[in-house]
Amino acid sequence: MTEESDIPQPEAPRPRNPITRGVERTRNVLGRHRATRWLFGGAESDVSHTLRQGMLAALMIMVGSWGVGWLAMSPTSLLALHPWLLPLRSTTAGVVTCTVLLTFGALLLLRSWLRLAQRVGQWSAEATGVMYRAAAMWGGPLLLTIPIFSRDVYSYLAQGRLLFLGENPYETGVSELPGWFMAGADGLWAESPSPYGPLFLMISQSFWYLSEGIPEVAVALFRLLSVVGVLLMLAFLPRLARAFGSEPSWALWICLLNPLSLLVFLPAAHNDSLMIGLMMAGCWYALQKKRLVALLLLVAAVAIKPIAMVIVPFAVLLSLESTKHYLLRLREWGIAGLLGGGALILAGYALGIGLGWLPSALSAGSAIEPIAPVGLLGTGAGMFFAWIIGADPDLIAGGVHLLARLAAAVVLTVMLLRLPLGDSPRNNLVLWSGYGLAVVVISSTVLQPWYLLWLLPLFAVVHVYRGRLLMWVILLITVLVLLSMVGQLSVAQWIDTLVVQSIAMAVAVAYLLYIIVFDPHTSELFRMRRRSARWNADEGWTLLRGRR
Repeated sequence: MTEESDIPQPEAPRPRNPITRGVERTRNVLGRHRATRWLFGGAESDVSHTLRQGMLAALMIMVGSWGVGWLAMSPTSLLALHPWLLPLRSTTAGVVTCTVLLTFGALLLLRSWLRLAQRVGQWSAEATGVMYRAAAMWGGPLLLTIPIFSRDVYSYLAQGRLLFLGENPYETGVSELPGWFMAGADGLWAESPSPYGPLFLMISQSFWYLSEGIPEVAVALFRLLSVVGVLLMLAFLPRLARAFGSEPSWALWICLLNPLSLLVFLPAAHNDSLMIGLMMAGCWYALQKKRLVALLLLVAAVAIKPIAMVIVPFAVLLSLESTKHYLLRLREWGIAGLLGGGALILAGYALGIGLGWLPSALSAGSAIEPIAPVGLLGTGAGMFFAWIIGADPDLIAGGVHLLARLAAAVVLTVMLLRLPLGDSPRNNLVLWSGYGLAVVVISSTVLQPWYLLWLLPLFAVVHVYRGRLLMWVILLITVLVLLSMVGQLSVAQWIDTLVVQSIAMAVAVAYLLYIIVFDPHTSELFRMRRRSARWNADEGWTLLRGRR
């Protein structure tokens, strides 16, 4: 891109208060000494220091996870009673130290992510290579963590064990397994049906068999599966961004290198990376008019997490030169429905689980307290009508939730039938699939932090964004990382969890305040003065509201 950078560049930053002046002096001193020069200082265009700072942050997260990460206490565990880990996990000093390392590391990773965008200056082909280097340097240490941020990976293993034992995970909760809690599964999902697709359950079953029930081996296998998803994203995000007129380096930076993505995809070993990677690959092959390959990849994404089915009717239209005629759209949807639906049905019955994945997908997250706007609306309506007319609050709440799902289905249908396409660029399809998925997410009764990661690629491969909109996205990512990090600490029962979480929150608030207010570089990102705008090769920079 030849226009001004998409992120404010702090040219010759001038410290405005004693804190920022002290930070700059310290940075200058450390930048002159041989022992610390590799990490601090350097010209503003030198990204190597930022890459190393991000790697240091990942190492801090790695060590911190050894003390407060989620570790299965199963008799088959290799690490539960390991003498090197016990001091970190069973003593107050060890737990507090690891908590500080984990929290500070997460925020240092956030700062490194922001500084990386500033130091590359312009989004370009050269910056794309830097993003690949950052993914390797920052992601490597995170592969050696004990699971943090979420312990869903142990639920994956438990559901694979259920299937291995001949049970149907869509009908039987993991609480039916002997020793399920000691194996690390979250009690929240004890009696909940699996929300995952048949392909993922088949993989989970294989991993249970290959790991012989050893949780650390299973976590490593699930983590490698997540790495496959990351590699797919590394391969296809730049291709799609180039094809649709966005910038590959920008797409990688916002979608993959943000701390939320890195922590969800690697330490937590979530299957979201594989779903997203398959979705992106499917879109690319549809764009290349390789319909069968595209459909197989998209169906595979649905068979990992059924939410991907929202993208399929948009993505299959990418193979068409024009979508101005409804018959062309209906033809593609019919073929996709017959082949894709048939494959999913056959896979379900081959595993002996039938179509149980479909209703489970529609009720995914039902075990969690409904805290999303729609969930709170349903709960509030139930309490109101129970007070007014004595109605069953659960029945009323369920009705509100059902209406929200039906409304989302109607909106999606209208989108698909009234897409402003004709002979216009195909990037509209991907953009509108992002809008459609956002509608489904907002209408859900539960919102998880990683749901944001489903949406980012669908917008980033079409446009580069800047201004207030980008600032709000950065703030949202920051808040989601911090709240999840502080709230998801595994602390021994004889150590005061509230005290440990308070320490984590204090560290988080202090460093976050520094990043937003006092850091002479990153504070530039949190100014409200820049209007929201987006860039595409065909359009240039356009304001999201009003005129230039």
